[in-house]
Amino acid sequence: MIKAVFQRDAAGSIFSFELSGHADAGEYGSDVVCAAVSALAISATNGIDALAGATPSVQTDESDGGYLAVELPMYMTQEQNNISQILLENLLLGLQAIQMEHTENITIQTLIKN
Repeated sequence: MIKAVFQRDAAGSIFSFELSGHADAGEYGSDVVCAAVSALAISATNGIDALAGATPSVQTDESDGGYLAVELPMYMTQEQNNISQILLENLLLGLQAIQMEHTENITIQTLIKN
């Protein structure tokens, strides 16, 4: 199962997300749930860099069960933050849509950091 964890600050802005595990919804290389989650996450991460002009901190570990952790930079302009929030909220919406159809393959948790 893929576990997605989003962290929001006290104002409600997403500042990081972490994906771990495998969907196990099909054979390796043919798992459409894994492919969809991966495409959404990589697109959001690349968009933060290319469209917002902010380079997020990225950690990966494909060998031990699939892992991606992304954290926004500490200091961004308001415009960079606005663009990043749109991309991250869109990622969350996309993952929630996948979860609605594949509840046994993905869980999503949102934490609020005080």
